[in-house]
Amino acid sequence: MKILFCTDGSKISFNALNNMSGWIKDAEIDTICVIDWSFLPDEISIEEENFTYSCANVADTILDYAQEEIQKLGMKPKRRIKSCGAAIESILEQTEQQDYDLILMGSHGKKGLQKWLGSVSQEIINSSKISDYVAKEKNNKKKLLLTTDGTICSMEIIEQIIPEINLDNKEIHICMVNEDPNLLFLDGTLDTNWLLDIQRQQQIYAARAIEDIRNMLIKHNIEIKETAILTGIPAQKIIDYSRNNNIDLIVLGSRNKSKLDRFLTGSVSKRVLENVVSDIWLIRCKN
Repeated sequence: MKILFCTDGSKISFNALNNMSGWIKDAEIDTICVIDWSFLPDEISIEEENFTYSCANVADTILDYAQEEIQKLGMKPKRRIKSCGAAIESILEQTEQQDYDLILMGSHGKKGLQKWLGSVSQEIINSSKISDYVAKEKNNKKKLLLTTDGTICSMEIIEQIIPEINLDNKEIHICMVNEDPNLLFLDGTLDTNWLLDIQRQQQIYAARAIEDIRNMLIKHNIEIKETAILTGIPAQKIIDYSRNNNIDLIVLGSRNKSKLDRFLTGSVSKRVLENVVSDIWLIRCKN
């Protein structure tokens, strides 16, 4: 798997590298370090030549350390990329120039106003067309949560990662969340029997979806620790399940909605990312 590791030299970015090393087989890693001066106010003038030279020195030090860490973790360091400027634009430009399978990033898990203003990791997720792995804290690299909504996309992403992911001595959970029918309709006089029938059909659908994934994993001699069918708001239920079971990595599927759609309506992945300490592996459906 060809990975673009994004680092600013922070502990959080190297937490992401450490965590990811426990899951992905045969990783070949290009490392990009962007010294971002885009936050400086326009009225502050700098001597660009000297500043660029200083940035390059800082980036070289970070890249040297990154390559050492990649080798220690048993992965293959490849290209070193250094840049001064806006981090988001520099990273996205690299993904357009090279055929990467995954962008690896750390996230500071901002709260309050900072969360609403967005972050580098969230902006890249919103804009990139490839899969993303985001981590916050160093974890045990053991408990994996596979989420599904029963669609072809859900099956596709699990089929896609099985050859790439290391599941030796891992604890695997599968979760599907049914929307609560009472939250889908405004009319409070809906027939109770009709709602109960919807819930029964949801349970049947969810059980089949989980069984399909179970059968797929069994073919690869992969054991499952636990399955769960939950009812409620999908993002919140995934967040709660992750917290209650100390999940290390959550795998989520993503359809390539437009950036405007994601901004206006939000998404399960965005809400989960903002509210868990687990790593998030967001995988794009190919079709």
